[in-house]
Amino acid sequence: MTTAARTYEFLTIEKQDHVAIVTLSRPEKLNALNHALLTELDGALDGLRADASVRVLVVTGAGEKAFVAGADIAEMSSLDPRQAETFAHDLSDSFAVLERSPKPVIAAVNGFALGGGCELALACHVRIAADTARFGQPEVGLGLIPGAGGTQRLPRLVGSGRALDLILSGDPIDAAEAHRVGLVERVVPASELRASVSAYAAKLLTRSGVALARALEAVVSGAGMALPEALRLEASLFGLGFATEDMREGTKAFLEKRKPRFVGR
Repeated sequence: MTTAARTYEFLTIEKQDHVAIVTLSRPEKLNALNHALLTELDGALDGLRADASVRVLVVTGAGEKAFVAGADIAEMSSLDPRQAETFAHDLSDSFAVLERSPKPVIAAVNGFALGGGCELALACHVRIAADTARFGQPEVGLGLIPGAGGTQRLPRLVGSGRALDLILSGDPIDAAEAHRVGLVERVVPASELRASVSAYAAKLLTRSGVALARALEAVVSGAGMALPEALRLEASLFGLGFATEDMREGTKAFLEKRKPRFVGR
């Protein structure tokens, strides 16, 4: 396993077999999001997006207690309304980079994913949670509302009624309930989280990278469109697939009853 050359204060980045593992690391603060961490995350994501050797991203938190326990309340409490709005935009912009990544992004949720941490997980493409993880949007307990996508991505994922229940009550739910309502895709024993995420990432590496990117574009961009427009986008992206080497290899391998050898073009 190799580590990215750049050193971060609040992140670690490991690369292995075309997978980059981005670990948010403020364990003494349960990996709470502050301005400095966000600045580092933005820079890291820009680099990983441009790195052709990286085909899958994994986002997780340092330690066993927390994925991300939320925004840093001590830092946030001193903000005035304009600064708070800017902070919310900064969070949303960072998370949108993950959501719109042409490379699959897996959230490996190893513990508390509350507030901004839940919103970070929501912006990833697939969420795999340890059975010890807990999810919630507790902002109303601070006299606030979610400000980094919770009021928008959560209803799209679990439905408006269930989302409002979580947002209005502020009550957290465990991993099993999160899976039941569709907030996470898979729940595994905490001791198996890393291995399970690695196995899932390895499966994605056997797929066509160009097809994965277009599938992500169709789903993420299409979610913001009216259905007729989204269907046109899907058809367009489907058609573009027929100009790729991967499509020719995939169909040929299927007819020859063998595994395809995709090249990402």
